[in-house]
Amino acid sequence: MAPIERTFAETCSALGLAGRSVLVAVSGGVDSTVLLDLLAGMKRDAPKTLVVGHVHHGLRGAAADADADHVRALAAARGLAVQVRHVDPAALREGGTSQSRPTLQEAARRLRYDALDSIATETGCDCIATAHHLDDQAETVVLRLLRGAGPESLGGIPEQSPDGRIVRPLLAVSREEIEHVARERGLSWREDASNSDRAYARGLLREAGWTRIAAELNPNWLRAVADLAEVQRRDTAWIETIIEAEAAVRFSRPGGEGASLRIAPEGWSTMAEGLARRLARHALREVGAGRDVTRTHVLRMVGALRTARPGSGIELPGGRTLRRDGEAFWLEGPTDASGKPRTNC
Repeated sequence: MAPIERTFAETCSALGLAGRSVLVAVSGGVDSTVLLDLLAGMKRDAPKTLVVGHVHHGLRGAAADADADHVRALAAARGLAVQVRHVDPAALREGGTSQSRPTLQEAARRLRYDALDSIATETGCDCIATAHHLDDQAETVVLRLLRGAGPESLGGIPEQSPDGRIVRPLLAVSREEIEHVARERGLSWREDASNSDRAYARGLLREAGWTRIAAELNPNWLRAVADLAEVQRRDTAWIETIIEAEAAVRFSRPGGEGASLRIAPEGWSTMAEGLARRLARHALREVGAGRDVTRTHVLRMVGALRTARPGSGIELPGGRTLRRDGEAFWLEGPTDASGKPRTNC
């Protein structure tokens, strides 16, 4: 058994794929083509059934149509059922403010996962296997670092989603290893030109040649970044249990779901800085401000929680506010034209 096949088999075993029905997300690129081939070729601890799922984003015209046809051919060659879904990321971006609107890539990603989840449900699949690999992991961590993400974001991509619905059996395998397997097995795949498009952050990063520089500094840089991500994910999972316990004591919604978040005023002035910041970020996520929150917003909120007097308040991203009355702080979401809180933030 080749090293990649051994690593892949061990990962599939750890993910518990044996005897399960798996939807394989196949774009037609080399990564997902190898994922499909490896899963279809498993002898021991193999999934019970495989279904191929392809999402057509409608963004690349005839090239995207050819991708879908190629995926259908890949499935047919292996005697597997295939489902192709069309989505419209541009429609998801219509309306709303520029801050609340997802980017085209964010919209495509959201619709892609929604479509795959729908296919999995309709075909009776237990989980969805995607072809994220070691290079994807490294790019994710580096991009988040460059964008100023908090430490919890440096955990990168997990091997599976918290509910186990999404699994990533190739996450410990490099792109170089994947391409070697594809050539060795004589596989054919489609190339997506947008992967190197400098209009997108990942394309810009790849075109800048950062991987060559990283390899010169540390030939094992991919594994080093992956190890960092794994350690950070484990630490974050542990810390989150503490944050959840603290939040349960300090935060409440007296008006029910969608109402303003009440924050108990006691203890903030003596609280450890790290805990205060994480609780502030947690509270902002509770009112739907996760995407807009920066380090500056978190620091302003912590400062207010520690020093604000009754009757004072601060503005936060997306039309949200933190105000203090005589008994507590109130974190409020954006309001509609009538002044009533919007609950769909």
